[in-house]
Amino acid sequence: MKCTFFGHSDAPQEIKNALKEKITSLIEKRDVNCFYVGNHGNFDRMALSVLKELSSIYQIEYYVVYAYLPENKEDFLHTIFPEGIECVPKRFAINFRNKWLVERSDIVITFVQRSYGGAAKFKKLAENKGKEIICIK
Repeated sequence: MKCTFFGHSDAPQEIKNALKEKITSLIEKRDVNCFYVGNHGNFDRMALSVLKELSSIYQIEYYVVYAYLPENKEDFLHTIFPEGIECVPKRFAINFRNKWLVERSDIVITFVQRSYGGAAKFKKLAENKGKEIICIK
């Protein structure tokens, strides 16, 4: 099973433990072994940090899914560029990537506190596609 994440870029650090508990539970109880995460904002950074930590304990794969090439050098060992994204104008690349994430995931972990913005939009898309949603409060 595969899991992805959508959350506000200003997500508070205080939710990191709850996020870790949810991910650990998915690994141990649901055999989730593949995770996709974006690279924009606090929520994505927290999810990536937890995945790196848990990958030293569990047999899991995780991938940072880029919407476009980063300007600074980063670890490209765990990265994916969605097929076809090279043809998408930069201003639409994040939406393209996020739709790609929803399509390829079975479970979506979210931190959505507002009814507007990208996190809310893609949580709603995942719900409409029948994906299992796990909310961090």
